[in-house]
Amino acid sequence: MLILALESTAKAASVALVQDGVMLGQTTQLSGLTHSRTLLPMAEDLMKNTGFKVSDVDGFAVAHGPGSFTGVRIGVSAVKGLAWAAQKPACGVSTLGAMAWNGVAAGEGSLICCCMDARRSQVYNALFEVRDGRPERLCEDRAISVEALLEELKSNDWTPFLVGDGAELCAKAFRAADFSFTIAPENLRHQSAWGVAMAAQEADFVSGDKLQPVYLRLSQAERERQARLSQN
Repeated sequence: MLILALESTAKAASVALVQDGVMLGQTTQLSGLTHSRTLLPMAEDLMKNTGFKVSDVDGFAVAHGPGSFTGVRIGVSAVKGLAWAAQKPACGVSTLGAMAWNGVAAGEGSLICCCMDARRSQVYNALFEVRDGRPERLCEDRAISVEALLEELKSNDWTPFLVGDGAELCAKAFRAADFSFTIAPENLRHQSAWGVAMAAQEADFVSGDKLQPVYLRLSQAERERQARLSQN
């Protein structure tokens, strides 16, 4: 299956073309430009450079969250449009589940700790174990404080392998607590479209109009509105 995958949930944007689990190409950009400006041009260049057309793609995949509210919406909307125009199926996968594929590099039996900076001293997090060369989920996606995550990890015997744009945030707290961990190297730390494509191989493809973002928690505007209502 030829999958065109998009990842735009954090600062780094990436696009990957994967066929039956083999990466044919990937492009990543961490320029600070908005994903609405970079994502589709990146996809167009990748298809051109690999010699494929959008009509050749069997399905589209996107990280549908959690992550940046704006970034998630941009990625999901882009894949909806691509799937509609090409009349091909699409699927949304957990950003954390896609990130876990980077953690497979830690080796068999390792604990992958996916961490996305969710602000307010929290991370979007999920835990996975590397089994038979692939990440096996140990808990559901969640928003959790760094302190609570540290206390949970202390209760098991594994040394976590940190991946994600929140890895350094967790690493700082873990060092202060003298807790042992390993942090992924820079090239494996950020979310990637390759991971999205790998996660999509185990997901259900649907029509693009059925794709929905997954935020895990309310936006800042919604939280502020609730706070005002509770005060009144």
